[in-house]
Amino acid sequence: MPQSVTTVGFDADDTLWHNERYFQLTQERFAGLLADFTDPESLTARLEAAERRNLGHYGFGIKGFTLSMIETAIEVTGGRVSARVISELLAAGREMLEHPVDLLPHARTAVEAARETHKVLLITKGDLLDQERKLAQSGLGELFDGVEIVSEKSDAVYAEIFTRHADGAARGLMVGNSLRSDVLPMIAAGGWGAYVPHDLTWAVEHAEPPEHPRFAEIRDLAGLSALLDRLG
Repeated sequence: MPQSVTTVGFDADDTLWHNERYFQLTQERFAGLLADFTDPESLTARLEAAERRNLGHYGFGIKGFTLSMIETAIEVTGGRVSARVISELLAAGREMLEHPVDLLPHARTAVEAARETHKVLLITKGDLLDQERKLAQSGLGELFDGVEIVSEKSDAVYAEIFTRHADGAARGLMVGNSLRSDVLPMIAAGGWGAYVPHDLTWAVEHAEPPEHPRFAEIRDLAGLSALLDRLG
């Protein structure tokens, strides 16, 4: 009997390496810069609203986040934000684009183990240059049979990628920390979705776990091998 799953797709940010913690640290810095105008909770809500509005314009990633911070600063100060603050926000964005890549526990061993029995893909979204930089610095690049950096993750995107690289979504498993982006659209495409929770997950990526036979949750990437064994 052929394997049910022949191809494993891995998300990158906060699945293989840390990412959201750099956004959180920058938001704390942002709150300090705007402390004279609003409280941190209100500022966070305004920034999240700006990010949601701007996704269609800027996409996912640090550059869009930086522009959304500047837009929010202009809004909460009534246009009185100083050039110094704008300059500091731009500097914070540049620092985020230069942060070191810190792999999550079991990341390398999970990919190495999966590629012994399955085709493995990296499927991530965000800024092309930043994601290419992080992949290069991660040292994981040579482990993947294919790398896809997309503007959005949808069932149509997964169907196309798993068909082009492998045996179609029905025989694919997508592994990631986002229910909204990594799990739900992969299941909608006919594949399997494995949720790996992360302590820090962007609010935009939150969703409810599905009650579906092709949904699985593992505590961390150390549990991936056992899951693949169960899936045949």
